[in-house]
Amino acid sequence: MQTIKPTTASNALRSIGRRSSHTAAAARRLSTTSSLQSPSRTLLLTSTNLLRSATNPARLQNPNIARQAPASNQTRNASSSSSSEPLAKTPLYDLHLAHGGKMVPFGGFHMPVQYTGLSVSQSHAFTREHSSIFDVSHMVQRIFTGPGAAAFLQRVTPSNLETLAPLKSTLSVLLQADGSGGIVDDTIVTRLPDRSGDGGNRFYVVTNAGCREKDDKYFEEELAKWDGESVNQEQLDGWGLVALQGPEAEAVLHRALDNPSELDLKTLYFGQSGFAQLKLKGMRVSSPLLISRGGYTGEDGFEISIPKEETVDVTEALLAAGPEKVQLAGLGARDSLRLEAGMCLYGHDLNDTTTPVQGGLSWVIPKERRSADAGYYGAEVISAQLTPKSKGGSGVPSRRVGLIVEGAPAREGAEIVSVPKDGGEPVKLGAVTSGCPSPTLGKNIAMGYVKDGHHKAGTELQVFVRGRPRKAVVTKMPFVPTKYWKGAAPA
Repeated sequence: MQTIKPTTASNALRSIGRRSSHTAAAARRLSTTSSLQSPSRTLLLTSTNLLRSATNPARLQNPNIARQAPASNQTRNASSSSSSEPLAKTPLYDLHLAHGGKMVPFGGFHMPVQYTGLSVSQSHAFTREHSSIFDVSHMVQRIFTGPGAAAFLQRVTPSNLETLAPLKSTLSVLLQADGSGGIVDDTIVTRLPDRSGDGGNRFYVVTNAGCREKDDKYFEEELAKWDGESVNQEQLDGWGLVALQGPEAEAVLHRALDNPSELDLKTLYFGQSGFAQLKLKGMRVSSPLLISRGGYTGEDGFEISIPKEETVDVTEALLAAGPEKVQLAGLGARDSLRLEAGMCLYGHDLNDTTTPVQGGLSWVIPKERRSADAGYYGAEVISAQLTPKSKGGSGVPSRRVGLIVEGAPAREGAEIVSVPKDGGEPVKLGAVTSGCPSPTLGKNIAMGYVKDGHHKAGTELQVFVRGRPRKAVVTKMPFVPTKYWKGAAPA
């Protein structure tokens, strides 16, 4: 078979893949306990607006630090509604059109919200029952390298990356440099295998499409201030990123592997990664691709980082399993799937003023980094919030909760109130940040923030929908149990 040769300058991930293409043994050695316990994967999407749209048709150098140049046209950041700049296209744009994709502006790109032949709810159900491929190439893929890479990332996130094993991932958050503990963006960080001369300090970092401009500025400013050992950042401009999600995802991917023994999917657990090549048309094989087990739907699945020129071929290799097993899915289904899984959406459920504790993401902070002197931005504030007021800490004024809402679905911005037992005026507690009908449960689900003390499961509240109060019950998340692959259940 012919192996596609790399032709672009983005060789960082490719070179790692060549040195690490036989990683099954390494994957087996990794812990089965993933750092990704309940990922708040990053797809910036307002479901209401998108569904309405669908139905109404390089680097700057100093001696020690490398920073990327301004984003190219391929990686332009643009609001889904307000930018006057031309929208960019992912490598799969033509494939979306060929499969009847209904395209909408999103994160500066033309993105499919759904496809002809399947409604959003049907696509949602197909993902839960079989598997779907989501194009997430609009998201920003970054690689940080250099002797100071781990220490640098540990200043801007609360994660312990020095102890993160190779080819293992963790959900994390970028934190405001002002010490407030606010979240700049949420992210997934993966430690890549060692390469000669880098001391093991190679990290693959995926950030939100909708935060690209803000994140680029953030990293540029932080790298400029960094006075530790050298750090380099590279963006994989134009690269593809696809998410294969659903109970049949493993079978679909296994069928496409050129050498299944190269990457043993049964021992590649949630939150782990490996490199493998896929069979392509014409007796060709792909470059070694970084394949990460995880996703944003609550289902088992994989995310695959792909060089631009191979993205269509790799996606078609996965689709070759047949439409009864796998189909393309769009932003509409992705939003309802992630909400059922209780996953946050940056810009809605998280923002610059939300701390990890308020957002229900305390679990991303390891025990060894929970002290006020942990060394990351906002550690003093966050460490105090981790301890409730009743135990001498500061606690938090509000918390993110899940809600089951009766009647009409509650959408973003709907007021959450409590009604005094004596029949007095409703007391405002917070607001809904995401909401939609759940195709799986047949109920209206939502998440939002309420004042501390009203966040316990079973608490009865009210949500104002279209000016009318609707009963809402605080519910544990995820709404639908997750199915992450963590190994076979004991017999």
